[in-house]
Amino acid sequence: MTKKGTTKDGRTEPETAPAADIRDVILEKALPHVAFDGWTVTALAAGARDAGLDAARAQLAFPGGEVEAIRHFSDWLDGRMLDALAKRELKAMKIRERIATAVMARLDLALPHNTPVALGLLYRTVDQIWHAAGDTSTDFNFYTKRGLLAGVLSATTLYWLNDASEDQQDTRRFLDRRIEDVMRVPQTFGRLRKFVESLPTPFNAFRRPS
Repeated sequence: MTKKGTTKDGRTEPETAPAADIRDVILEKALPHVAFDGWTVTALAAGARDAGLDAARAQLAFPGGEVEAIRHFSDWLDGRMLDALAKRELKAMKIRERIATAVMARLDLALPHNTPVALGLLYRTVDQIWHAAGDTSTDFNFYTKRGLLAGVLSATTLYWLNDASEDQQDTRRFLDRRIEDVMRVPQTFGRLRKFVESLPTPFNAFRRPS
């Protein structure tokens, strides 16, 4: 059973609760403050207090400060996205429908907006989406798929932020068009490869050995 400790101001808090659980508790309570104070130590401290913890516990939970909190927030959102997808019949969907469903689920949870760490968070999110969609590629396609989806997710996020349509229907249509564009890329690349391979030397150096 988790032991309890008492802070200087009389607050009661768990002493041996798992660190990840404490971060989740502080983070959820901090989100309303983030809306006004941004991703700041002040918002995290307020979240700790709202959770019934000593404000200093926020610094212990997130020693890396705001950047660490944002990274944890992204992981937390990805986890909730995967939980939501687990309730959907993804295997019954086409791959493009799986991707679109995952992107919309992630948008429903909202994305963190912090430029210095956004790229790393974006990659982890698109990697989670491809895994959820059943992708098992390990070759060059692994990076190509994630790079393409990162572009789709970024563009769709910007569109979604200004979408006033009911149930974000316009965003879903925009997303479907972007995914359709991405699906054409392998076909275009294949035609380009065939064209290059048909050229005389030195271009035929690109031909694959038969």
